[in-house]
Amino acid sequence: PTGNAGMGTAGSGDVLTGMIASLVGQGRPPLDSAIGGVFLHGLAGDLARDRESARAVTATAMIDRIGPAIRKLTGDN
Repeated sequence: PTGNAGMGTAGSGDVLTGMIASLVGQGRPPLDSAIGGVFLHGLAGDLARDRESARAVTATAMIDRIGPAIRKLTGDN
């Protein structure tokens, strides 16, 4: 339910890999980490698209939206 065509850019897979590895490193099971990482990666990409535009999404823009994506999921401000 998350993600968009603008995420098809150089470095996007590296961002995803880092997010999954981070979740595993925090002690979450690998499968849960993969599922959660993919969802969160897509949400960060959606927020980057909404902030920039689908044509301007970069790996750096996705990284910049990870915090806001986590806050959106957790309700933390």
